[in-house]
Amino acid sequence: MISLREAFGNALITLADEYNFVVLDADVSGGTNTNFFKNKFPKRFIQCGIAEQNMMSVASGLSQTGLIPIATAYGVFATLRPLDQIRNSIAYPKTNVKIVASHPGLDVGPDGATHQAIEDLAVMRAIPNMVVISPCDEKEVFEATKAILEYDGPVYMRSGRSPVPIVNDENYEFKIGKATLLKEAQGDTVIFATGIMVHRALEASKNSEVTVINISTIKPIDAETIIKYSKNKNKVITCEDHNIIGGLGSAVAEVLSENAIGTKLIRIGIKDVFGSSGEPNELAELYNISIEDIKNEIKK
Repeated sequence: MISLREAFGNALITLADEYNFVVLDADVSGGTNTNFFKNKFPKRFIQCGIAEQNMMSVASGLSQTGLIPIATAYGVFATLRPLDQIRNSIAYPKTNVKIVASHPGLDVGPDGATHQAIEDLAVMRAIPNMVVISPCDEKEVFEATKAILEYDGPVYMRSGRSPVPIVNDENYEFKIGKATLLKEAQGDTVIFATGIMVHRALEASKNSEVTVINISTIKPIDAETIIKYSKNKNKVITCEDHNIIGGLGSAVAEVLSENAIGTKLIRIGIKDVFGSSGEPNELAELYNISIEDIKNEIKK
């Protein structure tokens, strides 16, 4: 069991000979695990320093040479500080830049509220041309990394700090814009989860007739799957390590309302408050996004 950031670092090394990419770093390669790539391919690693705005501009420029730039930093500093450059220099001209951010949500833990990206999915989802991805395990990180390198256009992808169990089998194939059915049950509840919340949802659903679906692409959202598995249920639960405003819960709510599906929706996520310092499991309990919290919503 490894973290999503470690899986990403490994994926970069594995895919290095197959794709013409370079990695840009904002002086946090030890935290994002892009140091794996730096140590093996130093000439393809660009240290931009603590200057995320400049890094995004450099990435945009490099994309015009035929290279695939992968700009990496912590979630907060990869999305909010350089938002102007992401919007106007990457998304607007639809450059082939990939932004991959570790330390999303409360999973950051002790670094506290200033480093906990609880609004990154919402911000990136609102930018035209931007694809938004949140993988759930080691296998999906590898497949998603390969997919975004093959996709021509801007992408934002989360990784993560804490080790997570593998939930996808060896034959799993990731497709941008497609959800994955992980558990199908005959009960009246369906859970749509993303990122590290996927394994929590699966654990919480044990011994209960609950369907669990991994929504790894937040944008474009898989509306077809959401409609299919919601229309005959009495309760829809979304699970995300993110503010309930603007992320997965909001995306699912939009699909349900626009398609006149009146199933009750419960959004498990951060209730529009800032985080705090603590261990990830402690914070999950404090902010009601733990396995037990999901279990409690299932029982209601």
